[in-house]
Amino acid sequence: MSEKLDKLKELQEELSKKVKVVPLSHFPRLVGGADVSYPEPSSALGVIVIYDLKTRKVLEEVFAVEKVSFPYIPGFLSFRETPVLKKAFVRLKNIPEVLMVDGQGILHPRGLGLASHLGLELSIPTIGVAKKPLLGQFEPPEDKPGAFSPIFVQGEIKGAVLRTRKGVKPVYVSPGHLIDLDSALKVVKASLSGYRIPEPLRKAHLLTQRLRRECCDYPGWGHRQQGRGENP
Repeated sequence: MSEKLDKLKELQEELSKKVKVVPLSHFPRLVGGADVSYPEPSSALGVIVIYDLKTRKVLEEVFAVEKVSFPYIPGFLSFRETPVLKKAFVRLKNIPEVLMVDGQGILHPRGLGLASHLGLELSIPTIGVAKKPLLGQFEPPEDKPGAFSPIFVQGEIKGAVLRTRKGVKPVYVSPGHLIDLDSALKVVKASLSGYRIPEPLRKAHLLTQRLRRECCDYPGWGHRQQGRGENP
């Protein structure tokens, strides 16, 4: 396995050179939220929700189920979750102008977190919004919504710690692909609705929980799954 991981590290380093950190050309209206859940160890459930920032409503929901072919290894999450999210993405009728991902962007040991990898695969702007930091040095932001502080990796700013709700743990925002940190922060802030997690991702998480509770005669699922989880 170590030899295989060494090759995957090399692949990540090569792919990270293709990631583009650039400002958005315009502020988006349709923002996607992507989340992956595991109803059973051998199956991954990937969902994408399209959220309209103007109407503050969900425009579209899609999901896909895929056999898990890669183990959970910190730093290599994209190889585990990109396949099922790509499978869900092709079912969309409305292509998001920006896609938020529950994971890291360039704030990654080799600059290729799930958001960056998925952004390269789909050729769309992506943002990593993680619940925990993977690396970097930072100061806690003020305890007020919208406050943030930069995350430094070897002296360079790779992301930001963003306070989304007073008295609640912050989230960790980083550019994925075809977006810069300033644009990413503006989109995430515009997507907040009083919860810790920005609304597109929150809706995606709720969808995974709902699908796990409902009838699950989906390919690869052998029996009805009962999902439990707190709303973010």
